[in-house]
Order: sequence, then C-alpha cells, then structure tokens
Amino acid sequence: MEIPQLGFSIFIFFLLFSLVSSLNSDGLSLLALKTAITKDPHHTLSTWKETDTSPCKWVGISCSADRVTGISLPNKSFTGYIPSVLGSLDFLQHLSLSHNNFSNTIPSRLFNASFLLSLDLSGNSLSGSVPIEIKTLKTLTHLDLSDNALNGTLPLFLSELSSLAGTLNLSYNRFSGEIPESFGNFPVSVSLDVQHNNLSGRIPQIGSLLNQGPTAFAGNPNLCGFPLQTPCPELQNQNPTNPKTLQNPSNPSNVDDPLPKGRERGMSVPILFGVVFIVGTVFVSAWFVRKKWKAGEGKMVKGKSESEGEGQKGEFFVVDEGFRVELEELLRASAYVVGKSCNGIVYKVVVGRGVSVAVRRLSEGSGFWKFKDFGSEVEALARIRHPNLVRIQAYYYATDEKLLVSDFISNGTLHSALYGGSSNSPSHLPWATRLKIAQGSARGLAYLHEYSPRKYVHGNIKSSKILLDDDFEAYISGFGLTRLIAGTNKSSTQLGSGIGSNKIPALSSANYLAPEGRVSGNKLTQKCDVYSFGIVLLEILTGRSPDFHEMGLESFVRKAFQQERPLSEIVDPSLLHEVHAKKQVLAAFHVALGCTEKDPEVRPRMRTVSESLDRIGCH
Repeated sequence: MEIPQLGFSIFIFFLLFSLVSSLNSDGLSLLALKTAITKDPHHTLSTWKETDTSPCKWVGISCSADRVTGISLPNKSFTGYIPSVLGSLDFLQHLSLSHNNFSNTIPSRLFNASFLLSLDLSGNSLSGSVPIEIKTLKTLTHLDLSDNALNGTLPLFLSELSSLAGTLNLSYNRFSGEIPESFGNFPVSVSLDVQHNNLSGRIPQIGSLLNQGPTAFAGNPNLCGFPLQTPCPELQNQNPTNPKTLQNPSNPSNVDDPLPKGRERGMSVPILFGVVFIVGTVFVSAWFVRKKWKAGEGKMVKGKSESEGEGQKGEFFVVDEGFRVELEELLRASAYVVGKSCNGIVYKVVVGRGVSVAVRRLSEGSGFWKFKDFGSEVEALARIRHPNLVRIQAYYYATDEKLLVSDFISNGTLHSALYGGSSNSPSHLPWATRLKIAQGSARGLAYLHEYSPRKYVHGNIKSSKILLDDDFEAYISGFGLTRLIAGTNKSSTQLGSGIGSNKIPALSSANYLAPEGRVSGNKLTQKCDVYSFGIVLLEILTGRSPDFHEMGLESFVRKAFQQERPLSEIVDPSLLHEVHAKKQVLAAFHVALGCTEKDPEVRPRMRTVSESLDRIGCH
C-alpha cells in the first residue's frame, strides 16, 4: 500500500484538491511539496496557489508546453521533507533543492521521474541510504548528494547510471566501506567526489579512477593508494611492475605518453604594459581634460562634491583614504598608453616618488550619467575590496569627461602571459604559476559574487581581464565598466541588479559567453561568469585560445575527454615535462568542464569552484 510512503497528510491533501481545484496534476504535485515544507522564512512559496490553473509562473518552476520540466529552489532556508509525489512529474528534467534543511530519507518513488537530467540535493540533512531505484535514471548526467548525512556503503548500482557525464558528488556524508571497482567504469569526463566520508581500503587502480585527483578522495583517513600520499600497508615494500598503475605520482614513468626529460627553471613573463599598445610618451597636461581643469581648476574632494554646477567644471574625488596622489601630481606626470578597448583608453601614469597608477578614460557612452548617479555607481564599485580585485582609488567627473584611477598592475594580462603578447609563442608558465593564477582569479570572482545579496555579475570575464603582478598574483579587472560605458543610471536601472552587467556586452568575445548569454534579450547571470571562468581555466591548462578550433575550446576538450584521448593531446605542451603535476592538471580539467556545462543549473557556484581549486593546491 502506498499511502504510508506519501505520508497520510499528503495523501488527504492530494485527494481533496484533486476534487475541488482547477490546477493541473503537475501543480498538485508541487503543492504537495509546499505542504511538506514546514518552514519557509522568506515566503518563497507564497505565489504557489491552488486557485491557479497552472504552476508555470510560480517561483522556481520552469515549464515546457505547460508541463513542469524544472524545479530550482536552492538556498531558500526551507525545513521539511521531500515528498514522493514529486516522482509523478513525468517531464521533470532538473531538480535542485540544495542548501536547505530537508531531512528524512530520499524517497524511492522520487525516481519515477525517469527523465531527470540533473539532481542536486546537496547541503541538506538527508539520511539513510541511496535508494536502488535511482539506477533507473538512464538520462541522468549530474548527481550531487554532497553535504548530507547519508550512510551505508557506496552504492554499486550508481555505476549503472550510463549517462553520467558531469558530476557525481557524494562528499561530506557518512558512507563507509571500500570504493567499488565499478566506479572506474565512469567516463573520464565525470568528476567524482567522495571526500570526507568514512571510506577505507585501497583505491582501485582501474579505469577513470586513475584520472581522479587526490582531492576527490581526501578526508578519508583509512583510504590508501594512488593518488593519495598514503601507501597501502601491503604495498609499501613492493615495486609495481606496471607503470600505468605506479603508486608514486612524482615518478616520470607514471605517464603513458613519452615526455621530454628535464625541467625548465627561471620561467618569467616580460612586463608587457607599455609595449603592445604603447604609442609614445605624452604628458597628462596635453592629454585629457586639460581644457576643463585649466578653466575650472577641478578640486580633489574626499566625500561629498564641492561643485556647485553638478560636475560641469570637473571634480576629482578620492574614494580610498590611503591614496596620496594629488591632482596636481597627475597633471604633471608622464603617461603611457597601455591599453585600448571599447570601454576606453588606459594609461599608465607615473607620479612622484615612482608611484604608478592606471587611469582609464571612459569612452563616449559614459556621457549620459548624471553627476550624483555616476559618483554613487563608482563608489559602490570602490567598496568591493579583495586582494584579487583591482582597486578603484579615485575618479574624475565632468559632463563630457570621466576618468577612473585604479591600481596599476605591473606584469600585464594573463592573455599576454599565455600567448606571448604580440607573438604567438607561449611563454612557458610552469604549472605551479598557472594554478596560482587560477586560484587567485577564482577567489576574486567568488568574492564579487558573494559580496552582496544583490548578486553582482562581472559579465565580461576573459584572460585579458585578469592582470598579473611581478609575483604572478592575479587581479580581476573591468567589473562595472559595461554599466558605466552604457550610461545607464539609477533612474533606469537599479544598482542591485548587478554590478558589472546583467546585459550582454556588445563586443564581448562570443567564445567566452555561456550558451544562454548568447541569446538576444537574455540577462547575464553569475552562472554566465562561471562559464566564462571555465573557458579561462581551459586556456590556462591547454595554452590555446578559445577560438583555436572550429568547434571551440570547450567542445574540443570535452570531446577529447569523452574519447579518452591521451592527455598529451590536450594539455599545453610546455607542461608535459612536469610529470609530478599530472593529477593536479587532471583535477583542474574536471573543474573547468564542470564550469562549462551547457546547462547553467549544473554549473557550480564560483565559491565552490574556488574551494575546489584551492584543494588541488593542497595535495
């Protein structure tokens, strides 16, 4: 009898409303979920009403042909349980209830929704074992059950999920026992994560398990064997004879492909600012807004403007109290053109005491800003402070001239470091440096995303927007420029809609844009930033530009992994001699492929991406 599985109250609810409500069957199933939720502190489900005829306009619900195809309700602070009746949603493809407080077991009848493509129940309080019925989901590509209280052994039947191609995340649970050898049958494109459980025994040296990095198995003290640094007791005194299953990842013979011996030392990238775009030395006095400062003698102001003419005479504002450069110093300083784009011209300005700053002269589109709105926008940008974000120090406003003064980052862009500036020869960045750049960039972008509940979006992430200092620390630049150049102000668009842009940059490279971002009229989201960062990470790993292949870099790499081609055909050739880094490189590829999933619901958040990259560096 199935009434106990549904819960008696849910059964009565479903029966009564099926008699009196005009809502379709999918809507009734969703109302059962609403009833199963005992706490909804943000009143997220207040729009879910039984008087509606269709649920397709409800918060968190997506439909096709008036049938529910997606439920996306992450981070809603719900408390309750997951009702079995959700399995009656015949056309459901995506289900995300992550980071709530759902408890009890996962209902077996949930998997009657046989067309599921992605299932994310991570970050809840679910307990018990994984129901065997999940193996019937033959189209499932993404499964995330991490950060719950699931127990028992790792289910053998998960290897029957023949379509898995993205993520299988079982981390941060209470699974025990050994890792099944059948998990080696997953395609190499699957990013497996079983870290922080109670697993034990030797990691099977078979199939795709050999391609997982150590991060996937961390936090299981009783696990041993490659790729972990913990040798299995019975193998400590044995010398493996098969180089393909060698236990020491630092031994060059552990790589299938022949690699050149030796390792380059003293890698460096030339300082490229002032080389690629330099057009000569000019003086600021003969350069920008001299005609306005000469007449109006723009003043440097901390805090509120002292201008009586709404910026017509020009005002110079300092937004960082630590910024000690005076306006007169800028007027006397030498300036070099170091960059030019649709957003304007960037100058390196060398002021007294050898201090360098970057001054961006915004392009003509910025002229539509009102004085107060422009100041509010820039000051909001300036409040976003992180070691991996370029800081805005000051700005200048006049009706027909606007400037941003920011940190000058001395060693050029990631794009120049990878491709050698004006030449096409790669500059042979070692793996440790590449990983450092990826980690720093991810931290900066994750902070931008998490800084405010307004969900700020950069909107134009690419390798030329990542700047490097002399120590190869990464700094993300350019956030907020699209809005400033577009000239939109608070009278038309709220800042809370997202610093950076929620609109597609007109001249942004299509190869960095997420598929949904290429659709006219669609707004850019944080998941679009995640996709763009994934493309940048693939550039770091392959040394190839996003448009190097007719199918695009992401499709090229994904197809290569699906075909299980040798790593030597995918990775930057200059990294092949760094055999010790093979497992870290593979782990980074899995992160990049997760970021570039076609479905934005499947992509991780930037905070998760950043944490994954940081863990790679710990092993």
